[in-house]
Amino acid sequence: MPTGDASGGYRQLLRTPGAWRFLLPGFAARQPYGMLTTSIVLLVQHTAGSYGRAGAAAAFTGVSMALFAPQSGKLADRFGQRAVLVPGVVIHAMSGAALALVALAHAPAWALFAAAASTGASLPQIGPMVRARWAAILNGGPRGAGVTGRAGGGSGEGPDLMPTAAAFESVTDELTFAAGPVLATALCMAVHAAAGLVAEAALTLVGGLLFAAQGRTQPPFRRPDGVQGGTERTSALSVPGVRVLAVAFLGIGCVFGGMQVSLTAFTEQIGRPGLVGPLYGLLAAGNMLAGIAMGATTWRAGPRPRMLVGYTALTLATCLLWTAHSVLLLGTLGLVVGLCIAPALITGYTLVEPLVPPSSRTEAFTLLSGMIALGHAGAVTIAGQLADLHGPDAGFLLPSAGTALALVTLLALRSCLVPGARSRTVARGTGPAVPLPAN
Repeated sequence: MPTGDASGGYRQLLRTPGAWRFLLPGFAARQPYGMLTTSIVLLVQHTAGSYGRAGAAAAFTGVSMALFAPQSGKLADRFGQRAVLVPGVVIHAMSGAALALVALAHAPAWALFAAAASTGASLPQIGPMVRARWAAILNGGPRGAGVTGRAGGGSGEGPDLMPTAAAFESVTDELTFAAGPVLATALCMAVHAAAGLVAEAALTLVGGLLFAAQGRTQPPFRRPDGVQGGTERTSALSVPGVRVLAVAFLGIGCVFGGMQVSLTAFTEQIGRPGLVGPLYGLLAAGNMLAGIAMGATTWRAGPRPRMLVGYTALTLATCLLWTAHSVLLLGTLGLVVGLCIAPALITGYTLVEPLVPPSSRTEAFTLLSGMIALGHAGAVTIAGQLADLHGPDAGFLLPSAGTALALVTLLALRSCLVPGARSRTVARGTGPAVPLPAN
């Protein structure tokens, strides 16, 4: 339960020395992320006339992103974010342009899916990289930033701002997902079917290079021998709690993917395709509003019970989606679902920081983002087939099924979400270090 207002947490967070060096370019670089799937679905559905093929193309993009995102995180942890971003954004821009050309040329399905897979595999992981910079700057500071510890300026002073940073990033993500589908839909409908994808590729290239240029706030990375500060690297996937969170984020991805395709099919069915952007924007708006509230409130309960309660609420909210048969009701339910996503998403990212060592944080954040993409891809594929065969109502079953299975996993393995050896310690006099809970 909340214990009081902590709106000053955002002010303290944004006053962190060095933060604005990566926040502004990071915000610009992640804007195209919300455009990609909508652009692909609208383009392929326009050229192929099939939601099934459009969903499959988006699925290839999501699966390849989910598979390659953790590898991108590993490389960033080892060689630095700039070394991964610069070639990555160039390859992604070229892949996006190739995908648009292949779709417009009515090329065979294998060529379309190959281009889609390349586009997803090269998608730069700006959001996880920004989260890794927050974790570094709030827990010791990146090289050259001159930052140590928490808001108070020392490693043990001031409030712990990591939950606030997680909420801030969730709000930023939702600004992206609120604006991205609307912008992509407007470009595809008013300019050209491929305009959304071309704009996404161009914005990724420019924004990604600007973010990569901010080397002073880049987190420390390991030497090529895999050792940093005398500590051997631990794979994020080897941590049980991270694997449990991965399943939870997979379910959240099912919500995004299932709703995206089903909303597109629903608006097409009623003859108002331009509403897909605003309807999906309501989901993102709910997520954004809840994220703002999460970051502006202190909580008596720890992150694990908040995760379980938040995910239960999300599961219950998604169970009503398939019953909606009007724009007003569907928009209202989408807003409610968005309000329930933020608590689970923000708390999940907050739990990562105490669960994994600093040398694996970027990998952990990209892994969770990749699981969202994987769930999104699977839901897009299945929902596209269901929409073709049974109409849009059937596709809305995917969010409830995905979150229900993930909730069962969370409840059964909730003990894995408590940091063990990763608990923070503080010295008390000359005695032994006393472990403190992560929250």
